Amino acid sequence: MSGAMSMIQLKMASNEVTAEKLKAIDDAFDKAVKKTNESTADFSSYLKVDKSLDDIFTEAAQTYNVPKNLLVCMAKQESNFNAEAVSRSGAVGIMQLMPQTAAELGVTNSYDPYQNIMGGAKYISSLLKKYNGNTSLALAAYNAGSNKVDQYGGIPPYAETQEYVANITSYMNGGVTIPDTFYNAVSTYKDTGVTYNELNTLAEDIYSTLADATAENEVLTAYEILSKKL
Repeated sequence: MSGAMSMIQLKMASNEVTAEKLKAIDDAFDKAVKKTNESTADFSSYLKVDKSLDDIFTEAAQTYNVPKNLLVCMAKQESNFNAEAVSRSGAVGIMQLMPQTAAELGVTNSYDPYQNIMGGAKYISSLLKKYNGNTSLALAAYNAGSNKVDQYGGIPPYAETQEYVANITSYMNGGVTIPDTFYNAVSTYKDTGVTYNELNTLAEDIYSTLADATAENEVLTAYEILSKKL
């Protein structure tokens, strides 16, 4: 298949397909070829891009060494787990990230639940370190800003911030149920701008074409179809 691959790359390059997108298609192709020897199961599960909210919170907690319960309770208070939430001040998503904060955290799409939660976890992790593990101060800083916490030497005397800290503390003591929500294709493949949903579709298309394809020209035909889709 290596000879066919080099021909495919030349063909796609002539069609002005970027190297990044070519790599994305190649990865999907590799996964699809392997899948032809296994089953016709849904490619989204094979590519491992379907994530539940619980999965995302677990990964965020482990990645940034933050209690999962804290992240879940923050999400409950911030947006009630609404990925489309936008506050009057412009905060966006499940963890209600302000545009500037999101940019500083490397979040490129605050409506993406995965990016948003990971960004929120990264942010609260840094605040917990700043305040030596003091959850109340870290939460107050998340809500009102570190400058205000430092200015007042504690939780600022703002009703909103005090209620924010109290509510999350209450949630942590009582427990919060994470919605049984799954997100498919919420993120893009690396820096290509190609969504995982597109890759799933491409992989399915490759599979259906390769299922009975043995000749090089049939493989090339599959790639010609895919190159037009990206």
